[in-house]
Amino acid sequence: MTWQKYESNYVPGQTAAYKISRSKIEMFISCKRCFWLEKRMGIKQPSTPPFTINSAIDSLLKKEFDEYRKMQKPHPYMVDAKINAVPFRHKDLDKWRHNFTGVQALHEPTNILVFGAVDDVWVGPNGELIVVDYKATAKNKVISDLDPPGGWHDAYRRQMEIYQWLLRSNGFEVSNTGYFVYANADVNQAKFGNELKFDVRTFPYEGSSDWVESTLIKMKEVLEGDIPEVGRTMLGGICEHCNYAKLRTEMTIKAIQQKNK
Repeated sequence: MTWQKYESNYVPGQTAAYKISRSKIEMFISCKRCFWLEKRMGIKQPSTPPFTINSAIDSLLKKEFDEYRKMQKPHPYMVDAKINAVPFRHKDLDKWRHNFTGVQALHEPTNILVFGAVDDVWVGPNGELIVVDYKATAKNKVISDLDPPGGWHDAYRRQMEIYQWLLRSNGFEVSNTGYFVYANADVNQAKFGNELKFDVRTFPYEGSSDWVESTLIKMKEVLEGDIPEVGRTMLGGICEHCNYAKLRTEMTIKAIQQKNK
């Protein structure tokens, strides 16, 4: 069975499987109110500009790794990092990488269909799959690991763990150890000269997807319930999107009241 169609809005009590992307799980964790507004009412958060440079690097890395996938040899980044694996070959890899299909798994207790587009998958000599995520940035420091827990890199951790959960849910043996291929642009070049150089580091992350199923159960409860309270940031402030919606609503009401005077 395949699921391709998005449900525009969730209908409480619906029996059809409801499709949720990996990014919307992250939204739910960040702010349940924003999640409810989008999935129940169709009110989305303001969109952000696309990261076109990051997308270009992502595409080029995939092309590079695909060459070594054909040869079933480790990419030089893998060799440098002493990773005993090769890029994984599978008939559904292109589907797994596609934003609107990705790796899909139905969580039967909630009837939520989770999907997420993985950047790459490697395989070790023991047959275990290894989830790989490409990242790109431009910082004036060497990036050889994620930032300590408690910051925005936690979203990267959860992203990889959801991919691990998705592949396991499809019957694959998946290693807890995934890898980030992190490209960091050199901002200290003397000049641009139509060329941007990157320091690329490949480093491991030990993931745990134990939290995914309990989160889906909570998500189902929110989808079935009334609008949640305004979300809070990690520092205790009001979610910026909730705050914007609140202020914008107040301004609209005031404008209507002034007009009707």
